[in-house]
Amino acid sequence: MPLHDHFHPPFSRILSWGQFRGQWPGVIVRQLNTTLPPQYRAGPTVHLGREAEIDVGTFASQSSWPATRGQAGNGGTAVAVWAAAEPTLAVETDLADFDEFEVRVYDTSRDQRLVAAVELISPGNKDRPQQRSQFTAKCAALLRHGVSLLLVDVVTERCVNLYADLLDLIGQSDPSLGEQPPATYAVACCWRPRGASRWLETWNRELKPGLPLPCLPLWLTEDLAITLDLEASYEQTCRDLRID
Repeated sequence: MPLHDHFHPPFSRILSWGQFRGQWPGVIVRQLNTTLPPQYRAGPTVHLGREAEIDVGTFASQSSWPATRGQAGNGGTAVAVWAAAEPTLAVETDLADFDEFEVRVYDTSRDQRLVAAVELISPGNKDRPQQRSQFTAKCAALLRHGVSLLLVDVVTERCVNLYADLLDLIGQSDPSLGEQPPATYAVACCWRPRGASRWLETWNRELKPGLPLPCLPLWLTEDLAITLDLEASYEQTCRDLRID
């Protein structure tokens, strides 16, 4: 089944992208758990940015800290609270939060160690510079800790390539991206040793509506990879959601 454009008619009228992205990670998890070696398992992770917030006021009211400085609560011992100096900066701002739709692969023989992640990029990840920077910083941190990555971006409504942003963050570039990196793509990334040094290796494929999705390697160790068939999982998701 060819890739659909889920952000423009006619498919945007059939099913929202939010509904599709909610189903796709689960399908990838089922696919991976039938092909992963026995010591590995895959599971989905979904975080909807600001749609999942903690009630900070409620948390503070239930905190175990004393209500006033230097006073004991319920007969306890008084706690000396450090009086901080005036801050050097105090500005009204906002800490960026972003959507996460990903599949994580764990090595159960090594205390559930995270070894690989499949990131399904959402429009929110490509929206503002803060979201883009936070997302690429997260990806760089995962690679640095030996977690292989596979980025899947089918968002056609924002002409941003987060793979190019990730490379720019670490001071590299990929000639396969051309002068104008495509808005939709899938890329596998891993940071592996070569002798005394480490090398970033990537497998980049442009995605185009109307064409099938590729198969890409998902690295579990420095020497072991399995194939992630994006076309198979995408096609199954479309069938599950009754999209022709």
